[in-house]
Amino acid sequence: MTEQTPEHIIELVAGRHPNGDLVMEKILVTPQQEKGQFLLLKSPVFVKGIAQGDLIAQMDEPKGAFKIVQHGGNLSIRVYGKEDLSVIEQALTIELEKLGGTLDICQGNVLVYSIHVSCGFKTVEALLNQHLDNKDTLAWYYGNVYDPETGEPLNWWQAILSEN
Repeated sequence: MTEQTPEHIIELVAGRHPNGDLVMEKILVTPQQEKGQFLLLKSPVFVKGIAQGDLIAQMDEPKGAFKIVQHGGNLSIRVYGKEDLSVIEQALTIELEKLGGTLDICQGNVLVYSIHVSCGFKTVEALLNQHLDNKDTLAWYYGNVYDPETGEPLNWWQAILSEN
């Protein structure tokens, strides 16, 4: 008999509303032995800098703040559309699953995928661009590749790729 890993939902800061209020997102996690640490079970829609498999620690202030303890190696890919994405989701999910990726969130006009960085940026980007060629109604972004303040690459993947 295998032991079930407990799943919990925590709220993390996703940004600030124009009125100054914090915008929170509910994230599916597994608590870890170290108090206040959680393993992300899915990549988020709006919280920047994290992906499925990352180990995070909640901070005391402000509410919902966190720091990354360890990157799990996954890229977070967010796909946004002006209309329902169900047709694109079927084709794109099949292709990303062939590379070991997973569909974490499917909500109308938003899809969120996780895929290991070892698949390669060029491979992932070529696949996304092939399936999301209508630039007027579709867009995709990495959720954890660029610094949200500066736009510079975070380069967390360098250590992971050098291990392989």
